Amino acid sequence: MGHLRYGTFGKNNIENLHPVVRFNNWMTRNLVLAGNFNMTNVDELFQRLVGFGQYPVETSDTVTILEKIGHFLDDANEDLYRKFKKEGYTKRQSTELIAENLDIKDLLTESSEHWDGGYAIAGMFGHGDAFILRDPNGIRPAFWYKDDEIVVAASERPVIQTTLNVLYETVHEVKPGHALIVRRNGNVEEVEIKKPGLRRSCSFERIYFSRGTDKEIYNERKALGSAMTRNILAEVGNDLENTVFSYIPNTASSAFYGLTEELNNVCDRIKADKILKAGSGITRSELQEIFKLKPRIEKVAVKDIKLRTFITQDSQRNDLVAHVYDVTYGTVRRGIDNLVVLDDSIVRGTTLKKSIIRMLDRLGPKKIVVASSAPQIRYPDCYGIDMAKITDFIAFTATIELLKDTRQENALNEVYKKCKAQEKLPKEQMVNYVKEIYDLFTPEQISAKIAELVTPPGCQAQIAVVFQTVEDLHQAIPNHTGDWYFTGDYPTPGGNKVVNRSFINYIEGRNERAY
Repeated sequence: MGHLRYGTFGKNNIENLHPVVRFNNWMTRNLVLAGNFNMTNVDELFQRLVGFGQYPVETSDTVTILEKIGHFLDDANEDLYRKFKKEGYTKRQSTELIAENLDIKDLLTESSEHWDGGYAIAGMFGHGDAFILRDPNGIRPAFWYKDDEIVVAASERPVIQTTLNVLYETVHEVKPGHALIVRRNGNVEEVEIKKPGLRRSCSFERIYFSRGTDKEIYNERKALGSAMTRNILAEVGNDLENTVFSYIPNTASSAFYGLTEELNNVCDRIKADKILKAGSGITRSELQEIFKLKPRIEKVAVKDIKLRTFITQDSQRNDLVAHVYDVTYGTVRRGIDNLVVLDDSIVRGTTLKKSIIRMLDRLGPKKIVVASSAPQIRYPDCYGIDMAKITDFIAFTATIELLKDTRQENALNEVYKKCKAQEKLPKEQMVNYVKEIYDLFTPEQISAKIAELVTPPGCQAQIAVVFQTVEDLHQAIPNHTGDWYFTGDYPTPGGNKVVNRSFINYIEGRNERAY
């Protein structure tokens, strides 16, 4: 059991690695956990542990979850031991009986009662029983496969398919709010632990985080790219002859294939219209001229280092992005061509300003259009992707600048008062008032301001930024409707608490995480 996903927060030390272990001399009280999760209410969970009489060494959600399950594991062991002792069994005999009779479903139900967050957690007990537990909204992904010899689970389906060479249809999704329980005797069952809520599976997993070799994710990313075509062409005045299309980084390649397919469809429609208009008298040379129309696809940007700047620690990112990319010279006609580059998402804008746009401007394009297959990221994520601070988002920075430009800074004070007034309320009563700031402007106005902010000094090309719409996002990814980082519609009450705290931190000048 292990954790193979890279961390988005914390240090890369051995102490931060999963699995984490809760040791005990009793076999049935040993517990090991590995997971892909974030809890929004760690402080509340910590206080509950204190109420149990514990003194946890950390307030992190990893330690909190480990100790919460551990507490109820101890209780279950104690209850069973007393039962078997009363029936006359020895301590040694009781250990085996406890292992056979431990109610894992009940244990997980009690442990997770007050959890608020997104999680896919794997656990194992010292006597050999194991479980995979998923949050009730299905926020974090989890898949499993079983045959006569093994049971395996992972956050992504292709990992299982590739490792075991099995078919797509044989790999199953762990149902939201359920646990896959694997007993040491080989029995496997999927049981409900928490009542499933409205399914809000994370769309950012599909856009960026999960590997694109999954059959469904690949097609969804292509659909995202295809959906961008209309707005991209509008930004270049529908000038296909003088526009070069490319993508950056490599994670945007699947979306780019979708964009390319739709661009070819556009060209085919234009060619068909011209042929029909010319009628039966059209000549071969005229046909040849018409058929020349096709999208100009080039590999413009090359990523030389296999690093993802999105997850690099803040202190290192600015240094890193300036050295990651290079360009293919001669692909763009200087002063004539527009250059469109498709990205999977734009979070901070750091990579664009510090590296990508500077680099692309060397080619001499008339206009650079950066297209994001994800909508504008406006709100913190607190369920596993871990985009924790609202000040990190270029969309938020752009909106603040628009407030200043239009002399509407008073809106910040009004929203701050509303956030501050509900600071002590239970998370279930909190409202996301930060939405009111964004509602003052259209997405197009915010995109235009983002384009200004990411334009580096001395840039010769005109810069434009185009984002996916939320409506097209849901059209492309219909079964993963989690969109809180775009819309502010959080799937659990803790999300509103986090965005509330994040905005208060911004106004009060505290550069710290909101959970």
